Amino acid sequence: MSSRVLKQLQPSQQASMLRVSEVFVSLQGEADTVGMPTTFIRLTGCPLRCQYCDTAYAFYGGARQSVADLVARAIEHAVNYVTVTGGEPLAQPGCLSLLAQLCDAGFRVSLETSGALDVSDVDKRVIKILDIKTPGSGEAERNRLQNLDYLARGDQVKFVICDRQDYQWACRMLTEFNLTQRCGVLFSPSHEQLTAHQLADWVVADRLPVRFQIQLHKYLWGNEPGR
Repeated sequence: MSSRVLKQLQPSQQASMLRVSEVFVSLQGEADTVGMPTTFIRLTGCPLRCQYCDTAYAFYGGARQSVADLVARAIEHAVNYVTVTGGEPLAQPGCLSLLAQLCDAGFRVSLETSGALDVSDVDKRVIKILDIKTPGSGEAERNRLQNLDYLARGDQVKFVICDRQDYQWACRMLTEFNLTQRCGVLFSPSHEQLTAHQLADWVVADRLPVRFQIQLHKYLWGNEPGR
């Protein structure tokens, strides 16, 4: 949601209204629930510009919807697992309310976040899937490493690896922040720059205690919105 729109709304309205790019059901393409039918709520807007971003269409546009309407749509879709994604969902104040109300409605809820914004107020019932931006992303300086203190065992951190230098950097981060003892760790190739089999070979050779993953949805449907 743009700052211009936010200024037009009162604080209570900001918390209950969100700008939404799309709501759809698909298979989860990443994380430890890969392959599971999932309702995705994709919020509009992101302060980052990662060079490999595959959802740039969510930077702008979208339609304003209330938190109550979004919860109702999730109920209509009749899928137990809901992922709130973006863009960067936490860029909109109402995201916190949406997450909590989805949990109150009985859904298993995950949040996909860039890691650049504060996650300390995210409902503790929500599974946080937090990116740590590598140098190859072009946004590594935006990492808010304080967020690591708010991760629980059921949460996950994700590294999108662009090249060997990114891989070595991510391995150092594993050690420096003891990440595998905090939560699950995901390594994924940036498919335009690094083949899946090359990253897989590195993970196997180094016996890394991480989950290698590909973006399943890309292999099934490409970058088609609503998939």
